[in-house]
Amino acid sequence: MKDSLNTIYQELSIEKEVIDFCDGVLSGLKSRFEEIDRVAEYNQLKVIQAMQNNRVSDIHFAATTGYGYNDIGRETLEAVYASVFHCESALVRPQLTCGTHALSTALAANLRPQDELLSPVGKPYDTLEGVIGIQPSKGSLAEYGITYAQVDLLPNGEFDYEGIRNAINERTKMVTIQRSKGYQTRPTLSVERIGELISFVKSIKPELICMVDNCYGEFVETIEPTDVGADLCVGSLIKNPGGGLAPIGGYIVGKEAYVENCAYRLTAPGLGKEVGATLGLNNQLFQGFFMAPQVVSGALKGAIFAANVYEKLGFSVIPNGTEPRYDIIQAVTLGSPERIIAFCKGIQAAAPVDSFVTPEPWAMPGYHSDVIMAAGAFIQGSSIELSADAPIEPPYAVYFQGGLTWYHAKLGILMSLQKLYEEKLIILS
Repeated sequence: MKDSLNTIYQELSIEKEVIDFCDGVLSGLKSRFEEIDRVAEYNQLKVIQAMQNNRVSDIHFAATTGYGYNDIGRETLEAVYASVFHCESALVRPQLTCGTHALSTALAANLRPQDELLSPVGKPYDTLEGVIGIQPSKGSLAEYGITYAQVDLLPNGEFDYEGIRNAINERTKMVTIQRSKGYQTRPTLSVERIGELISFVKSIKPELICMVDNCYGEFVETIEPTDVGADLCVGSLIKNPGGGLAPIGGYIVGKEAYVENCAYRLTAPGLGKEVGATLGLNNQLFQGFFMAPQVVSGALKGAIFAANVYEKLGFSVIPNGTEPRYDIIQAVTLGSPERIIAFCKGIQAAAPVDSFVTPEPWAMPGYHSDVIMAAGAFIQGSSIELSADAPIEPPYAVYFQGGLTWYHAKLGILMSLQKLYEEKLIILS
């Protein structure tokens, strides 16, 4: 069997030296992978239990059009999300076009002029800079008189509790906590650490609304931010919870009053959750959520494999090869634009879709430097599918994520290494 596997890898243009190097790394990861499987099993049972308790039936897969009144499939899907996240209410809609849109909706729905938004975990992801108004943008929160304050993490990645205490004032209305690292090399936050931060800020001002950007983190652990006090938790359906089947959409879960505000912001005052046709997508949204724990486990295995491969080659990786995982993203600091581009070429070459395309850096909207993105995905922009992207700027780190199956994630890592090896940008040892 091993000879047959090596043969097909070589037919896919992976050289024997690359295969042997990666096999040596993989042999030491058995116990890590077993733990990932245990978490996936728990989360799979949690999703099944929520679907059973909410009496999911094939009638809930029927399409609605127009206003979408009385869409029982949509209502049941939202009840399932609320059950899994152990919270009061959920808004799960294809009309939420992406994670940034879902976050923007949650912020704008629950902030008013003269309120202040605080990020106690440093700079948010690039696309939120325009939403907040850090980068001037039409329709930003800043244009509506909503101010923003930020407290960076300490150099060791810990929370600056004293700085946070000093930043909270009478106008502070909402705290936004980004779980994942974005285009930074800071640690991703565990759900436990998020809970500690929420407890701290609420001890200073109990009425603060705490929102967590949960993108890339769903089903990585057995608990979610709403289990540790988050008032709102927000994510994208073309990331973890869509399981690779959701073609579009986002979710907002949490306290009923705050989710209701989001529904009115998404549709219109007076309409809220009552409208929004699902257009025949319910089947994919239900089935994607059902598949998500297993899909996330494959992506996690790929991330751990990547960390160990590139760490062995001497590159800085975050998280490192032995650290616990709290999201599916693996950052690898490659140190040069040439290595970033070669890495992304490998990810693209491993794709089932558009494998023949060569990714190139470009001035992508919403980002402040040229960005290269590799993603031969069934769903455009889906980052639960195998993908990699990087800003072309120091320290020249690439961010790898996804893989609908572990085997595809593995191929992507081998192919990324192959491109670096054949362009003589690394030495295998």
